[in-house]
Amino acid sequence: MKKFSKSLIFKLFVAIALGLVIGLFASEPVINVINTIKYVLGQIIFFAVPLIIIGFIAPSIAQLKSNASRLLGYALLASYLSSIGAAFMSTFAGYAIIPKLNIVNNTEGLKKLPEIIFKLEIPPIMPVMSALFFSIFVGLATAWTGSELTEKLLVEFQNIVLEIVNKVIIPIIPFFTASTFATLAYQGSITTLLPVFIKAIVIVLIGHFIWIAVLYLIAGAMSGKNPMKVLKYYGPAYVTAIGTMSSAATLPVALKCAKKSDILRDDITDFTIPLCANIHLCGSALSEAFIVMTVSQVLYGKMPSVSTMVLFVLLLGIFAVGAPGVPGGVVMASLGIVTSVLGFNDAGTALLITIYALQDSFGTACNVTGGGAIALILTGIANKKGL
Repeated sequence: MKKFSKSLIFKLFVAIALGLVIGLFASEPVINVINTIKYVLGQIIFFAVPLIIIGFIAPSIAQLKSNASRLLGYALLASYLSSIGAAFMSTFAGYAIIPKLNIVNNTEGLKKLPEIIFKLEIPPIMPVMSALFFSIFVGLATAWTGSELTEKLLVEFQNIVLEIVNKVIIPIIPFFTASTFATLAYQGSITTLLPVFIKAIVIVLIGHFIWIAVLYLIAGAMSGKNPMKVLKYYGPAYVTAIGTMSSAATLPVALKCAKKSDILRDDITDFTIPLCANIHLCGSALSEAFIVMTVSQVLYGKMPSVSTMVLFVLLLGIFAVGAPGVPGGVVMASLGIVTSVLGFNDAGTALLITIYALQDSFGTACNVTGGGAIALILTGIANKKGL
């Protein structure tokens, strides 16, 4: 219980409750202060986005090296296709289901938020897409040239950025969440938001189980083996992932579960499971795709166009491969494309982070369990190609 009280999800629940209470009873001067705090915290978060993109993506590409094995290439391809496959399935479900949730974007009768007391502008060091392409070019060039010094520098920078995320960004998210829900409650729109997002989370959880089933069926077809001989051992890893909210933290349990299967090669398991803890985040991609569509419908009155969602999902797959297997890794790494491709403002971003975090443990469990399917796929490929 003490451990749970220190978890991010518990802090978010407390932040939401406090935000609602404050927003419902606060006067205009109080909301003015809260709205200003939200603005400043948002500036800090968005300043870190390009750093997160460079810190996560560039080292991941650089570590492939120019002489990377074919098996590593297959693992990366399988993980990317799994992530965008899950996200596309979620997107199709969003277009089919979200209109039936009867979400009405009604801004009439809402209170107007007071002006921000002061605006502390903290512009990012570069635009999001510039950071993404910079990361790809530097990572590829490092891998092509085999520059060990640059690779070490990128890895060191990744560790620095990870510390910024863990010690600055993650701790301020509950305050950002509380201030966001306080302003929404003050405006009077929150009563229509919560039931919708509860439904969205339930739908996302169902989507996780569907994608796990699809992924293992594909793995069984590609390997010629019964996928249940892998999946049946993953119960402890699934439960552990729910508790840790981290693919990386669940790695020892996942590795133990995979080794119980007699149809997985040990050498493939030892290679794939640790790798997938960092590059295979299909559940996270699935969750984010559906949640951004729901948030867009709630706040902006419409879902993103099909072409916009296709671009978003294809880019999201890159972040799902490059983001670290830590709580909120994918959503934090992808905030740049949420704002640049989808056009989300501070309120939309805050809601995305909050709703995503509330289901993140189950998304992590999907990621971890899916790693067994990737191991089975690679076992089949390795056996057929004599790797």
